[in-house]
Amino acid sequence: MAVSVHTPDAPEAIGPYSQAVDLGNLVFASGQIPIDPATGTMPEGIEAQTRQALTNAGNILKAAGTSLDKVVKTTVFLSDINNFAAMNGVYAEFFKEGHYPARSAVQVARIPKDALVEVEVIAEK
Repeated sequence: MAVSVHTPDAPEAIGPYSQAVDLGNLVFASGQIPIDPATGTMPEGIEAQTRQALTNAGNILKAAGTSLDKVVKTTVFLSDINNFAAMNGVYAEFFKEGHYPARSAVQVARIPKDALVEVEVIAEK
């Protein structure tokens, strides 16, 4: 049975959706934009925004009883594909060689709140 996941350590959902859904053996986290849940603000720059989005995703996974170490798939949405290399540098801080999840990274027309990046993850438990 699917169970909604919620933590105050990640931004509240902006619409009618859950921060994540726990299916027992897999956790599907909604896309995370780089809002600091403590302040409600977004850092500037692609590196800081990537770091915050991945931190938010990690906090959601922790609330669901798993972690970024168990991520099997990510999708990265960029407002500008020219930010790919800078995003990728920060991404490598969170996902280490030997456990790289499968990933898609695409440029999109616009991300909510005019963020530069949004990251969604799927993790095993």
